This record gives sequence, C-alpha cells and structure tokens, in this order.
Amino acid sequence: MKNLQQLEEQEERSILTAPLQRRSFLQFAGAGMAGAALLAAGCTKDDGIVAPPSAGVTLDFKDDFGVLNYAYALEQLEAAFYIQVASAPPTDFSTAERTYFADIQFHEIAHREFFKKALGANAIGSLEVNFAAIDFRTRAGVLAAAKTFEDLGVAAYNGAGVRLVSNDFLLAAGKIVSVEARHAAYVRDLISNGSFANTEVVNANGLDQAFTPAQVLAAAGGFIKTKINVINL
Repeated sequence: MKNLQQLEEQEERSILTAPLQRRSFLQFAGAGMAGAALLAAGCTKDDGIVAPPSAGVTLDFKDDFGVLNYAYALEQLEAAFYIQVASAPPTDFSTAERTYFADIQFHEIAHREFFKKALGANAIGSLEVNFAAIDFRTRAGVLAAAKTFEDLGVAAYNGAGVRLVSNDFLLAAGKIVSVEARHAAYVRDLISNGSFANTEVVNANGLDQAFTPAQVLAAAGGFIKTKINVINL
C-alpha cells in the first residue's frame, strides 16, 4: 500500500499545478486561516503528543492536542480514500458523482492540512492505509465505503468534542463536523434516497450519533496499517 506521505506529495503537486475552482480555492484559503488561528491559540513545540514509538504512532488524550491528532488521523484516512476515488472513479459513476466526489476530496485534503499545520511539531506522522477490503471499481463499493467513513467521522467528532478545553478548538471542530455531515447526507441519499437522517444516524431526540475514540478507532482500525497506540483515554 502507498504511504500517505507519498499520496500527499502527489496530490499537493497536482493541486499546485492545476487550476482550482473557486470553491476549492476558498476551502484551502479557509483551512490556512483556521490553521493560523489555532496556532495563535496556543500550539507550542513542547505541548501535546509524546514521541511515537517505532512500532507506530501514539495518541495521548491527556490534552487538546491529543484530540486534534485523533482528528488528524481520521482526516488522513478520509483524504487518502477520496484521493484514490478521484484519481480513478468507478466506471458506473455519473458525471455529477465524479464532480461531487472530486469536491469532497478537496474538502478532506483541506481538513487534513488544517490539522497538520495547526499541530506543527506535535503532529503524528503520516499513516499507512489498508484499503484492500474496498472495491474501488464499482459505484456500490465506493459508496458503501464512503458511507462508513462519513458516518464514522461525524460520530467521532461528536464524541470527541466534550474532551476539548479550548473554545477555539471546539469551534473549529464544529465547523468541520458540519461539513462531514453534509458529505454523509449526500452519500446516504445516493445509496438510498431519503436515508440522509434516518434512525441509523439520528436518534429520537434529533441528535446525531456520538462515538467514543475507542469505538471509532476499533471501527477504523481495519483500514489503517500503521499501529495506533492510545494512552490517557
């Protein structure tokens, strides 16, 4: 499998050399400004994640930086998935689906780079993904995987928000999860029209699912080859 750093370098070269649509430009510009805001809020070299062991990366949930790295890991996974889809869409994708999945790709790259820049020296390394179980050749296979990633991402942000102390970090996470929820709704309706907010994802109180980091990492683990060590959870 390709290392995410290789995928990032490849994608960043294409982003820098290809003309961006207005939406894509605004997404990256917004991510840059948000990253700068987070750095101003207090990201310092000595805060956050401990040095990862050679056997993988470590998520230390002792403070906000551990939560941000948790989100960064998930955004790496999503970005890698959508980069692969956009580079070779299923032959049975419609023209509109190709366009929208390309847009989602840029959203996820922007989210990934947002956390990478905000964390700076505290960021975990690039993760190696394992997409062997995903059928990228068919629309059904891609949509099923996208649904898994998007529903899981929304539930992950909802569950991790209570762990954030900084209001700035919480506001940034709230803005990102709202975009992830838009993705999830779109993908769900492509699979089954009207399922965008069914009882699988929204409860009787009108609230979205919220999963603990332990639940999310267990569900996402099969798609990540790099070992993730968790402490202070």
